[in-house]
Amino acid sequence: MDTLLDFVELIIDVWKTSSFGIGMEKMLIAFLIFLSFAFVRGLFSRFVLQKMSSLAAKTETQMDDVMIVSLERPLKFFFLVIGLFFAVEYLQLGGLSAVIAEKLLKSFVAVGLFWFFYAAVTPLSFTLHNLESILSKEIVNWLVTVARWGVILTGIATVLQIWGIQIGPIIAGFGLFGVAVALGAQDLFKNLLGGISILVERRFALGDWIEVDGVVSGTIEQIGFRSTRVRRFDLVPVIVPNNMFADHALVNYSQMPHRRIYWKVGLEYRTTSTQLRRVRDQILKWLKDDDAFLSGPQPPCFVYVDSFNDSSIDLIIYCFTVETDWETWLAHKERLAIAIKEIVENTGASFAFPSVSIYQEIQVPEMVAVPTADIAADKEEI
Repeated sequence: MDTLLDFVELIIDVWKTSSFGIGMEKMLIAFLIFLSFAFVRGLFSRFVLQKMSSLAAKTETQMDDVMIVSLERPLKFFFLVIGLFFAVEYLQLGGLSAVIAEKLLKSFVAVGLFWFFYAAVTPLSFTLHNLESILSKEIVNWLVTVARWGVILTGIATVLQIWGIQIGPIIAGFGLFGVAVALGAQDLFKNLLGGISILVERRFALGDWIEVDGVVSGTIEQIGFRSTRVRRFDLVPVIVPNNMFADHALVNYSQMPHRRIYWKVGLEYRTTSTQLRRVRDQILKWLKDDDAFLSGPQPPCFVYVDSFNDSSIDLIIYCFTVETDWETWLAHKERLAIAIKEIVENTGASFAFPSVSIYQEIQVPEMVAVPTADIAADKEEI
């Protein structure tokens, strides 16, 4: 019996024994206080947030839906921080434990606040996307990324300051490191500046057909801050450093409003002037009657007898198609070629082809005159 009483006294002694200056009873009550706020957090999520989500779903805009989804987790976290605060206040810590608990609470509050700011960037990005008419989509995404990293780095600096870690020397160290890196990675920074200039100036966008003089020709697949990926027409991807777009001439074919056809058609020299006029007028009429081609004056559309070539009389055909799609342009170009051939054949004219006239000089051998005296001598010998 005495042994059992000793065991009970041991349990009571352990119960009353303090841990970090706190009795087990107070720790249990503090834990229950924390659990009560966790329970309130669940009620808030179930009733308030779900109600707000259902109301946001009925609106036409998606910004409120994204805002609720983004801010849900930070708001839930604040209930836990509040519960932890009241639990620590009930424990009435002292000495080193109080200092550590205070810094922990401040750190949790800082994490909660900057988590909230980080999550708020997502719904605010909807507002920034309205600026895509002024800025490109890529630069807007870049601004959102910079804002998020700014929140993260500021939050880390705040937590370090709470724990007494001075960030001034750290920033100075990073500054010296940055200078060293800048000196050794000039090409990298040139590419970064080139990427920013591409996004700000909107030289091209995803899907554009570009040609960089002496570098590459193809379709833009990805625009980065250091390089841009271009898909050539043989489907081979090419990674182009962004400084190349600043150092070389860039042609963006996707920005042309219309697509040009420029031909020279050669007719035979035996073509009469009447046939020339008929061919010229009928081709021009065909172009102006076809809705796939612009009839001028801007951009121009004309057909003229241009020049006398070595083996042909050349007509110049200059026009623009309404569509700029390459395959559609090829189809219109084919119809024009067939129409020109039919017009030339119907007028009785013919296409010229390169020809060369060769003149060969034939030399006749000279006849040598034999003297009469020599002939007589030959006869006498006979």
